[in-house]
Amino acid sequence: MKLQLIKENARKLKAQTLAIYYAARDPRMPFLVRVLAILVAAYALSPIDLIPDFIPIIGLLDDIIIIPAGLALIMCLTPPSVMESARLQAQEVAGKPVSYSAAVIIIIIWLVLLWVFARWVLTALNSSQFVQVHPGPLALIRSLGQRKI
Repeated sequence: MKLQLIKENARKLKAQTLAIYYAARDPRMPFLVRVLAILVAAYALSPIDLIPDFIPIIGLLDDIIIIPAGLALIMCLTPPSVMESARLQAQEVAGKPVSYSAAVIIIIIWLVLLWVFARWVLTALNSSQFVQVHPGPLALIRSLGQRKI
């Protein structure tokens, strides 16, 4: 019984996310609400979370709190006519098959961005900007032993 309720709520959340996505593409939508809608929809549909789900309790908070709160805020700020047409578009798309090629492309983009970030960090750490200012704890201990009192 609980599993069925969870699945139903997840389906509704996905439908609302798609509706928000289509509402953001509508030219009648106010600009700032459109930007917020795009950010929330991208985060909700992205396979990568700010807080990974494997972290106990905290990892699921973004899925349970942040996404529904963002969707609710956008739905309140969106004109009703825009929201209604967006819901109709989302219902049409929901019946179509899932695009696995798009998922692969998104994952590849995330991996490339992660690789570029890792290279940037490693380059920055190896550059002269991050040379140690102090000699380190072992050198400090050796110098204490060599001091004459």
